[in-house]
Amino acid sequence: MQIPHAIRVSALVLATTGFYAYVGQLVPQKEVQPPQETALGANVSTADMVKIGRGIMEGKGLCLTCHTLGKTGALRFPDLGGIGARAASRVPGLSDVEYLAQTLYEPNAFVVPGFPPAMLPANKPPIGLTDQEILCVIATLQSIGGTPTVTMKTTHRYYNGTSAPAGGPAPSAAPAPGAPASPPKGTQP
Repeated sequence: MQIPHAIRVSALVLATTGFYAYVGQLVPQKEVQPPQETALGANVSTADMVKIGRGIMEGKGLCLTCHTLGKTGALRFPDLGGIGARAASRVPGLSDVEYLAQTLYEPNAFVVPGFPPAMLPANKPPIGLTDQEILCVIATLQSIGGTPTVTMKTTHRYYNGTSAPAGGPAPSAAPAPGAPASPPKGTQP
């Protein structure tokens, strides 16, 4: 007795589907929650900033998805072990705070030799850290091999301590009513 071809194909499809459904159930499932918003006030201590920054690095900031702490060998991105000690000497003319801020706001301004320029700005989507959260991450990075000096009142080139939008200067005021509009760029007044 010969089994029709259509039945054999159907049986193979059902067996394959059943097998992959079974294997899929063996893979552990992890429920992913949206990142928690961090409420930061001006009175947060540097020690608390380090703890908050570590949580941001592990969660919302996605830092430890690509970076490692204290690893050697073939790495995807630079290891952050000892970054607190290296930061001040990485780029001539930049303090540790300025270097770490540049790394988070403009990651391609200086790329560690031997690594790809693939890091995303931390203050823009999809990461979207606030300026205060970035200060906490800087405090954590300083603490890895160094002493954190950042406070919630620390300013740097990318953040002047005001409530400006993340990653940009404060918006300019609108012209007063009846004031002449500024000429378009590239034209002479």
